[in-house]
Formats: sequence, C-alpha cells, structure tokens
Amino acid sequence: MALTTLDTQTALIIIDLQHGIVRLPLVHQPQPVIDLCAQLADGFRAHQLPVALVNVAGGAPGRNEQARHSGDLPADWATLVPEMAPQPGDITVTKKTWGAFHQTDLHAELQQRGVTQVVVCGIATSIGVESTARQAYELGYNVTLATDAMTDLNLDTHHNSVELIFPRLGETGSTADVLALLSAR
Repeated sequence: MALTTLDTQTALIIIDLQHGIVRLPLVHQPQPVIDLCAQLADGFRAHQLPVALVNVAGGAPGRNEQARHSGDLPADWATLVPEMAPQPGDITVTKKTWGAFHQTDLHAELQQRGVTQVVVCGIATSIGVESTARQAYELGYNVTLATDAMTDLNLDTHHNSVELIFPRLGETGSTADVLALLSAR
C-alpha cells in the first residue's frame, strides 16, 4: 500500500452498492464493505468534497460466453442500499455498463467541480470498481483505491485487481488511510 496524498479537489466514487448486487454470492460479507464506504462518504461530505453514488441498471449489449440473467430482476435490484441514500450535493449516476464514466455525465460533473483525483470503492472489485478506475486513469484523474472497502464475486479476481492491476492505475490504501489524509488537510 502506497497511499501518499489526496489532491485538494478529490471526489469519492462508490460503485454499485445496491440491493441486487449486495445479494450476490460475494467473497466477503457485504455489510462491512457497505459500512466502510459509508464512512468514506461521511468523511468526504464533512470536508465538502464530492461523493458520487453509482448504480447499474443494465448491461453492455455485446456477446460473451457467460449466460445472461433471463427474466425480470427484482423491483429493488438497482436501488441503492439505505446506507448509500443520496445526500444534498451528491452526484448520482446510473450506468448501463461496468464502468461509471461510459455514456454517463460523471466526467462532466467532476470536471465542473474541478476534481483532479478520485477515490474508488464498492462492488465488484474486478468488474465495476476496476472498470471505473481504468476509465478514471485514462481520463487523467489521479486514482486511489480503498481496497478494504470493496469485494468481488471471485477471490482470485479480487486479489488480481488489488495486487496486480490497481498499483498500475494509482495508489492503494485502506479506508483508515484515506480518512487520515482527509483529516490532515
């Protein structure tokens, strides 16, 4: 873990903490992840820094080898969990693909606020979190990943993202590391 600093204009992006996702068979219990993401959101809000709450309501149209869900999803599938209820000033984003920047207004919202760095957390590590971190990096943001505030559907892919991919996209640290840097500002 090599978390060094937070830019003065840093935003928090919380990925897919919604009823349908937290009910999936995850490798870590979802409630501790939700709680850590909520701590981060509270910390960012207390410092008047942007919080983006992202949910997913669809999927990319391309073919793949894994079977797609057939039938109707539960009515609350895309609804954010209560701990992620949007607060005044929060950015809310509904995405249709893995990454939160693709065909959404997230980049424009962050640019309007002068954001130069993002902290990313949520579910799933190797899917929505990694895709969003990749897109943020490609857009020129400094990227930080709060690795204890995320989980995945597969332990191997979780470890691959945390240990091999994330250090190439930015800096990694814990929720406590991020909150300590916020408090030191």
